[in-house]
Amino acid sequence: MSQRIEDYALIGDCETAALVGRNGSIDWLCWPAFDSDACFAAILGTPKNGRWLIAPSETATRISRRYLGNTLILETRFETKSGTVALIDFMPPRGKASDIVRLVRGIRGTVKMRMELVIRFGFGVDIPWVRRIDHSLMAIAGQDMTVLRTPIETRGEDLTTVSDFEVKEGETVPFVLTYGPSHLEPPAPIDPELALQETEKFWQDWCSHCTRDGEYQDLVLRSLITLKALTFAPTGGIVAAPTTSLPEKLGGSRNWDYRFCWLRDATFTLLALMNSGYTEEALAWHNWLLRAAAGSPANMQIMYGIWGQRRLLEWEAGWLGGYEGAQPVRVGNAAHAQLQLDVYGELIDAFHQSRMAKLQLDDETWALECAVLNHLAEVWDRPDHGIWERRGQPKHYVFSKVMTWVAFDRGIKSAETFGFKAPLLHWRTLRDAIHRDVCNRGFDAEENAFVESYGSKLLDASVLLLPAVGFLPPSDPRIRGTIASVEKCLMRDGFVLRHDPRELPADQPPLEGAFLACSLWLADAYVLSGDLDKAQALLDRVAGIANDIGLLAEEYDSVTRRQTGNFPQALTHIALINTAQNLSAARQESEKAAVQRSK
Repeated sequence: MSQRIEDYALIGDCETAALVGRNGSIDWLCWPAFDSDACFAAILGTPKNGRWLIAPSETATRISRRYLGNTLILETRFETKSGTVALIDFMPPRGKASDIVRLVRGIRGTVKMRMELVIRFGFGVDIPWVRRIDHSLMAIAGQDMTVLRTPIETRGEDLTTVSDFEVKEGETVPFVLTYGPSHLEPPAPIDPELALQETEKFWQDWCSHCTRDGEYQDLVLRSLITLKALTFAPTGGIVAAPTTSLPEKLGGSRNWDYRFCWLRDATFTLLALMNSGYTEEALAWHNWLLRAAAGSPANMQIMYGIWGQRRLLEWEAGWLGGYEGAQPVRVGNAAHAQLQLDVYGELIDAFHQSRMAKLQLDDETWALECAVLNHLAEVWDRPDHGIWERRGQPKHYVFSKVMTWVAFDRGIKSAETFGFKAPLLHWRTLRDAIHRDVCNRGFDAEENAFVESYGSKLLDASVLLLPAVGFLPPSDPRIRGTIASVEKCLMRDGFVLRHDPRELPADQPPLEGAFLACSLWLADAYVLSGDLDKAQALLDRVAGIANDIGLLAEEYDSVTRRQTGNFPQALTHIALINTAQNLSAARQESEKAAVQRSK
């Protein structure tokens, strides 16, 4: 049975990532990249679907864990009656091959240990051919190969590689599992202790570039490390999460594949990186956006693969039982083919923010923006599927329309600020028309709030972003009314739901948990409105449900007090970074809050 989502930790090499349970089991890993098939899929099934366990043979009396300083090196300590061991897990920055290193260090006494390695390629279904070669254990299935190297004797039991061994105080037992294409020679071995030193240096050097300090420094830096870990280094693309099908509602069917890159996160991501001193990563993300969106604007998608792939075909892995029985388990994401008008605004806003931060942009960026805006001028008034990728009939979603306004507004500002040639009169006319359309059709006077879609009485948490993107000032009565309505209708146990619960019958449970990024968007709205104490309380509330090593999922079930959804979630950590920045800037009054993106 899987552990709680918050019982997992993240390790990675900036090309893929693994989830390590508090019990010492790696239950999720896609190799060799984020979007590859999983070779450990126990989190979505059983240990038979692939995992790698290293833990004491006897029951631990206490388990604690931490990251070693500002790194992605995980230490899990197991205390038993006979002694204490530390399990150190990490993935060295990618060399010619990808490695997982696991070091078992004896801290006190003598502890009997158990190692169980179950490799199942193809999302937990393909049993490999295993053989011994030169003191190593090679497993091959189709295109995939792994090589296990350890001085400890191993044996086969029921299609599982196992080992029973002892660790005494002062001793270290290493295990290294390496991935390589099966048609090539086995990857060369690495020195695990040297790899530990080099990995520690890599993360410490990276963290030294952070310009953030002050309150929430530890949580913000952990969020930045997590964001770096979710970056696919060869292209600069950032995946929404390293997992698929962790349920938004425990036992439910809202289970999606998040191992792709969403345009909707573009500007928030850039702000989080640029305001923290990571201009190199921000530029890499910008360049990924430029390449992914290149071509006909009519064919622009809401998400792409880590290389910029466009076809993310969705299918179901029916042999996996799902996390705590939540089915189906989906691979790929059919939402990539939806029309979501908000992504045009995100793209143009991201490019404008990049220029304002003085990033050195490609000379062709402006030409692409003009082509996008010319296309948007023809389609902005169409219904779409909205930021939350609703799979029913398209509607005129308010946030989608607002972001088309953002697209023209930022295009105008870029042209005016940097002297670009542009049809400014046409764009200003469209910008004003969209603004009137949203105010006339997207604001409900009886609710005294901007609503989810034209003609609806229901709310949607995305409207909290209207003051953040500069659509209306935070002092506008319509914005204040919207915030009040969100507090009244979308808050549950102090957190914000993204969907209005009134759309369901009174006796039906909610569709999902509270959406953590939306809770932080409300905090941002409080900052802009000058309600700093309320913003502080909400930020503290979200930070308070991070797990013991500072990681957050997409959502939070306040009834069961559990994290839900894919984990760790980039958008949640990005929102936390930005909200902490906004609140700190507002309190210091020494710099503009990052959330005020319209300037």
